[in-house]
Amino acid sequence: MNTIDINAVRDYLLELQDTICAALEAEDDSAIFQEDNWEREEGGGGRTRVLTDGAVFEQAGINFSQVHGASLPASATAHRPELAGRSFQAMGVSLVIHPHNPYAPTSHANVRFFIAEQDGEDPIWWFGGGFDLTPYYLDTEDAIHWHRTAQAACEPFGPTVYEKYKQWCDEYFYLKHRQETRGVGGLFFDDLNEWGFEKSFAFMQSVGNHYIEAYRPIVNRRKNIEYGERQRDFQLYRRGRYVEFNLVYDRGTLFGLQSGGRTESILMSLPPLVKWRYNWQPQADSEEAKLYHYLKPIDWMNYTDQTDTD
Repeated sequence: MNTIDINAVRDYLLELQDTICAALEAEDDSAIFQEDNWEREEGGGGRTRVLTDGAVFEQAGINFSQVHGASLPASATAHRPELAGRSFQAMGVSLVIHPHNPYAPTSHANVRFFIAEQDGEDPIWWFGGGFDLTPYYLDTEDAIHWHRTAQAACEPFGPTVYEKYKQWCDEYFYLKHRQETRGVGGLFFDDLNEWGFEKSFAFMQSVGNHYIEAYRPIVNRRKNIEYGERQRDFQLYRRGRYVEFNLVYDRGTLFGLQSGGRTESILMSLPPLVKWRYNWQPQADSEEAKLYHYLKPIDWMNYTDQTDTD
């Protein structure tokens, strides 16, 4: 196994946060990220950056954290009992971007590294992360571009990597109680260590580096489309699905809260405005109804429009 270099991971994550913040500030061209450095009483801390009420982005949060403790929380050991009783260190960059314009999708990305140690035992470590896209008014060109960029991130690591982590993303970001995916997916991977440290770390970097290449062109194309109260209202309604997933299913949210993480940084992913309605349904054949054709696993690399026959 390659030598584990925690400092190299930390340095990369801090640089990634800087790079993404700079790209989003340039795209917004109005607001800048405000930085909040914090410490965790149980060990570690982080660097949270939030942009609010910009010209393009209603809220964008990009968080770096590096925390450690004497034992892992229940969310981390439920499916891996061999981790119980080990000390741990976890670090990562997580981000969620909520644009003003309903035609510009929300996006999420996360890359992370965990290591659990115990005297007299080999360390247990792994990488995880991915990125996914949550549109409100979907242009299929955006989804195709998003997935082609995801495939490019995976291609150097093997011919089946994209398909494997694309499927995992579709399955992970699925709201069982709604019977729909949160959006059009992307990549999701976890527990990655079988390639050894060097290659696994390189893959995490590739995913992190491709995020802004996937997202920024979409925002640039959609940020100036005219919209009205109807489109804004639908955006706020669909944001409710985002909140439901993060609070009910998301592993990162559960881990952060159970490990005594900083609540403000953990919940920065939630949109600033959102609404729910009782048993609301879009009008048949409306622009809003079209979205629901795509809230399922789709082969975007070989996509043809099937909405007329679904």
